[in-house]
Amino acid sequence: MHADIHPSQYYRLPWSLNDNVLSWLEPTKRCNLYCEGCYSRNDPNSDKTLEQVRADVDALVRQRKIDSMSIAGGEPLVHPRIVDIVRMVSEDFGIKPIINTNALALTPELLRQLKDAGLYGFTFHIDSTQGRPKWKGRNELELNELRLHYAKMVAEVGDMSVAFNCTITRDTLSYVPDMAEWAREHIDIVHSMVFILFRTSRTREFDYFKNGQAVPLDDLVYYDQDKNPAPIEAPEVVAEIRKRDAAFTPCAYLGGTKDPNSFKWLLTARIGSRERIYGYVGPRYMELVQTGHHMLFKRYLGYTRPSMLRHGRTMLAGFAAFDKGARTTARTYVGDLLRKPWRRAPKLHFQSILIIQPVDMLPDGRMNMCDGCPDMTVDDGELVWSCRLDERTLHGCFLTAAPKCARPEVEVKSEVKAKAKPKAAKTKKRTGQPAEA
Repeated sequence: MHADIHPSQYYRLPWSLNDNVLSWLEPTKRCNLYCEGCYSRNDPNSDKTLEQVRADVDALVRQRKIDSMSIAGGEPLVHPRIVDIVRMVSEDFGIKPIINTNALALTPELLRQLKDAGLYGFTFHIDSTQGRPKWKGRNELELNELRLHYAKMVAEVGDMSVAFNCTITRDTLSYVPDMAEWAREHIDIVHSMVFILFRTSRTREFDYFKNGQAVPLDDLVYYDQDKNPAPIEAPEVVAEIRKRDAAFTPCAYLGGTKDPNSFKWLLTARIGSRERIYGYVGPRYMELVQTGHHMLFKRYLGYTRPSMLRHGRTMLAGFAAFDKGARTTARTYVGDLLRKPWRRAPKLHFQSILIIQPVDMLPDGRMNMCDGCPDMTVDDGELVWSCRLDERTLHGCFLTAAPKCARPEVEVKSEVKAKAKPKAAKTKKRTGQPAEA
């Protein structure tokens, strides 16, 4: 079942390829954990030097105005110079460093070093598709114990953002409402929950091509992983959450490069206490936040300090005049206080729920990417999609697709030229823009 939602109801986030909230930095492809939904190849000899990392950051900031930098991989915490990388991003470039990690290598001592180096926050990826030691076979609800462990660890050090990524498959979709409820119970130390919908290459339906020539896909990391035979879409996740919380209402989205009505990033923002959610802010709230921040600081807003997110009452007071969702939330909160005047007014917190829908395959084989993708990375100085970097590494370009037994009508001319190999002829200079899928 899909929720009856349409882009016209929400604010279209204004992020673009050269003016965005985020970029994606990969200092290593080395990893200490197998995640079934991962699209990154583990390479034990891939640690970049500080000079190479600096060159990547330089290339990103030359081509893209950003607020925050996702430091990912691979597993970034296994890089021997991760503290220096965080300090470089924070001090030399003035960008908020966010570490995307499975947290296996995180210790209290390393956490303090990262905070001192300028780390702004963590995005922890924890879900039941991982081969995590001592947690194998645990379902998503049982893994909340581990999520809470890391949230408390960060809270003890103080004032760093905490988000949790979770890959969602058909088998785990039913757990989403419970995970959203768990996030509410810890709204003071969990600032965002991110549900990433599982991706497969769907080779039973489509053939893949490199410059018009058919190629096999069995060498790709995400080749036909069978956890998701029928792709999940964001409206389906909304419908699942509404079984538990009928008031659940998104406020903003990113569309697709081929289907502008698709919800590639679907953002919900809510205000509440550990006891209850008082309401969901509307599209005008997010529009004022994004455009106001850009007007004042020349950047869209990606991450906010927890010390700011604790001022939910101030947010309601400031935005209620402009946003219907904020007004409704404020009325609910005040009504609750009037019904129990002897009760101490609870502190309100801001929390976001994000649903990310990966590469969509349209019926004709076109790949629907995130329009203005926040997770663009850099490869050989060029902006590229981080989620499809494996194609480029193995084949020298991004692949195209067509329905089975059909050939592409024309060769896709916007594909990236194959990367030069040792002793090979030089390639043409790249444009600095991502290849079209």
